[in-house]
Amino acid sequence: MHDRSRLPALPNRYPNYDVLAKRNGPSWNAKTREVIAGRLAVTAMPLFFSASEFQLVETIAARIVPQPPTRPPVPVAALVDRKLHADVADGYRPGGMPRQREAWRRGLRALEAEALAAFHRPLAELSEATQDELLRHAASGELKAADWGNMRCDDFFKHRLLHDVVLAYYAHPTAWDEIGWGGPASPRGYVRLDFNDRDPWEAAEAEPGREQDAARINRHVR
Repeated sequence: MHDRSRLPALPNRYPNYDVLAKRNGPSWNAKTREVIAGRLAVTAMPLFFSASEFQLVETIAARIVPQPPTRPPVPVAALVDRKLHADVADGYRPGGMPRQREAWRRGLRALEAEALAAFHRPLAELSEATQDELLRHAASGELKAADWGNMRCDDFFKHRLLHDVVLAYYAHPTAWDEIGWGGPASPRGYVRLDFNDRDPWEAAEAEPGREQDAARINRHVR
């Protein structure tokens, strides 16, 4: 778990890049536009989680993928909520793991029980350092509250918490801007396939001392 507020500011590796500039160009097809519009329209109104569960997911997501205060946040908890509301499954699950909806409800209930038992406060009211401590115990398989049932806490952390939260974050165009990704390469695709080659419709990564060059290029990427 990380705290970006206590770290030096992260450099903008793709200055002036805005993946949404591709929205009406040849890089994206109609299906991509439809899917991205749906993600951008997601609001912080839970459809699957209860209000208390949703707050807990927001708290945990903030520890797994902390976001800078300099831009609107990716609505990670809401994206996870929509996945569960639509019951969009992965097509597989490890042995001992219940179906994703039950896994999330049971896992959140168990984490809250662990917080109350160990610290006498709900998880969302704990300090960030204590929240991280509890999540590390989950990741290492050390939590044993009865609420877990036959689901291992480390399996829940790895296969649901980490998996779903990180996928939700990197499914959003705001995260794509951070990593210079252009979204699904359909219908345009890629032409320059050699190492370190960049197509004109791909973002340029800033080299130290040449940030203005990348910014100038990215201003025109479509």
